[in-house]
Amino acid sequence: MSKAGQMNVPVIDLSLNIPEQELAQHIAEACSEFGFFQVTSHGIPPELVDEYLHQSRLYFALPLDTKLTWKRNDGNARGFFNDELTKQRRDWKEALDFGVPGSRNWCMKDDKESNMCLDGWNQLPSEEILPKFRSTVTRYFDECAKLSDRIGILMAKGMGQDGMTPVIRDLRKNHSSYLRVNYYPLCNELAEDGVKPLGISPHRDAGFLTVLLQDVDCHSLQVWHNEQWITIRPVPGAFTINTGDMAQIWSNGKYKAPLHRVLSHKTKERYSAPFFYNPSYDTRVDPLVIGNDKPLYHPVLWGYYRAVRFAGDLTDLGVEIQIEHFLQSTHSTHVQKQDRFSNEADFETPFSVEKYRELLLS
Repeated sequence: MSKAGQMNVPVIDLSLNIPEQELAQHIAEACSEFGFFQVTSHGIPPELVDEYLHQSRLYFALPLDTKLTWKRNDGNARGFFNDELTKQRRDWKEALDFGVPGSRNWCMKDDKESNMCLDGWNQLPSEEILPKFRSTVTRYFDECAKLSDRIGILMAKGMGQDGMTPVIRDLRKNHSSYLRVNYYPLCNELAEDGVKPLGISPHRDAGFLTVLLQDVDCHSLQVWHNEQWITIRPVPGAFTINTGDMAQIWSNGKYKAPLHRVLSHKTKERYSAPFFYNPSYDTRVDPLVIGNDKPLYHPVLWGYYRAVRFAGDLTDLGVEIQIEHFLQSTHSTHVQKQDRFSNEADFETPFSVEKYRELLLS
């Protein structure tokens, strides 16, 4: 295992008294060099963050049998899980995924038909089980969406745009984002191959950007930079931001989707919360071509990309999708598969691995 470096990623103050173009430049530089940065003065109330973390701990303290009644499956990407695969290796964690309801109305019953979408439907504890959980996590979710919108606009301005490019505008109106609540228990075991499990194996996030609430007591997040793993030590009160695959495609390669991982720990439990800011399912993310540049990538249909990534995380089918499959210089079948998926899929219906098995494996 490579020795971790000590350099930290940029910390950017989002104070309103700092000129916006200056902020945009700082963010563009961080996205181009690291793909990771931290933000302070972000506007999310600290008391909301504290209550969110409290509710998260209450959730994971519930009996496992209770949590398993909300387990996600190959027909619903949302819910509790403790068996996710990253690069076909099981992660050492428990987690809950929930996201924008199909109706975009948090007050409606989770499994109501109008709340269905490609990712499925939410499975949140009832008020009888956790009285304040739903109200807290949905308020926190909405605050993360507001912060993501602001950062997305600054990312566009850092590319020399006016801020409201088609993708940024779609994200604001129709994003399909989801929030993951992570719990990393103590790890004193070895996997079957004799290697200590990782909290999450090395990977790149699929969406546009991620707003991460890190654990201030256990620093296990690392980014691969300059041929070494760099541990990201959170500034108190800050959020950690990283760009995802869709931002790399949209920026035509200027912004990097960084490889990162989470270590397991034998003496400290860890909680974290990544908010994945994702385009609408029917958005085709086109490279933003500036001047005489040529597009490096084919346009990517987010709904297809998300569905295949989920199938790879949940199953052992061995399906894999990365942005390298959409390079103009390659001849991947994914470009044709996403067109077929666009014609066959109903984005208001939960994606089913079994239903699309033939497409996934062909």
